[in-house]
Amino acid sequence: MKKNRVRVAVVGVGHLGKYHVEKYLSMPSVELVGIADTDTRRLHEISSQYNIKSYRHHKDLMDKVDAITLSVPTETHFPIARDFLSEGIHILIEKPITYRVQEADKLLKIAHDNNVMLQVGLVERFNPAVIKMEELVKAPLFIESHRMNLFTVRGTDVDVVLDLMIHDIDIILHMVPSEVKDIQAVGMRVITDHTDIANARITFKNGVAANLTASRVSGKMLRKIRVFQQDAYISADCGKRRLTLICHDHENKDASGFPRIITDRMNFKNSDPLADEVKAFIKSVQNYSQPVVSGQDGRRALEVALSIIDQINSKQV
Repeated sequence: MKKNRVRVAVVGVGHLGKYHVEKYLSMPSVELVGIADTDTRRLHEISSQYNIKSYRHHKDLMDKVDAITLSVPTETHFPIARDFLSEGIHILIEKPITYRVQEADKLLKIAHDNNVMLQVGLVERFNPAVIKMEELVKAPLFIESHRMNLFTVRGTDVDVVLDLMIHDIDIILHMVPSEVKDIQAVGMRVITDHTDIANARITFKNGVAANLTASRVSGKMLRKIRVFQQDAYISADCGKRRLTLICHDHENKDASGFPRIITDRMNFKNSDPLADEVKAFIKSVQNYSQPVVSGQDGRRALEVALSIIDQINSKQV
């Protein structure tokens, strides 16, 4: 690192990569040394817009950076990430970590052997409504999530489970301190050649059950996670970044002698989860500390997502 500034680059400057460029440019502790993309038109567009040096090939950046954001199509995650990790370069890799668990395992080993940080871009973990929800969750009994999007061509190179549902899979795996016992899933293709609507029920060994629904052909946007536990109902609206907590007032009772019900609503309108994700990555690099969303987290979410996809595909004609 140069004068305590982390030298970074963004590899892949499509829709999401562009936002990573903007976040890095706003950070005093970062020197954005360049961008790379195989799409020459897009590369020139972003390079000109932000006055950043551009590179046609990711390997041209190897001797110039300490860390990168990797925001390329999932099919190229593994070979590009392997190249950078093998050179001791830290990576924030967009979700999903790879297409295959075996490839994720190889990346984890390379990162470990080279003592570098591997963070996975499951950005909802930095959503303040989700963070607050995780603080309040003590002993969940049932969890329900809905992640519904209007159709866009972006992300259709993967199944809706890897495109959308994987965010909720990661959050739920992080909240439930238990191994997965059973998964049941159904889904269907609507527009693309991949599954566009999916539902999965995950049962954990400690008895917790989670029901997840994801669609990218919905008529409206919806991103909610609800948690039911003995003392509370917690609802996180990820899209609007607000949280609702409904619980007992154990000290006061109503006219019928039942505990009063307290409703607390919290709003986090001025938050920026992507900025927080990028800052956490840089902090992890500077301190050589475990990333908030580690490569192991990304690998575990991928494994569950692929199990869901396998079940759905086995039922489709």
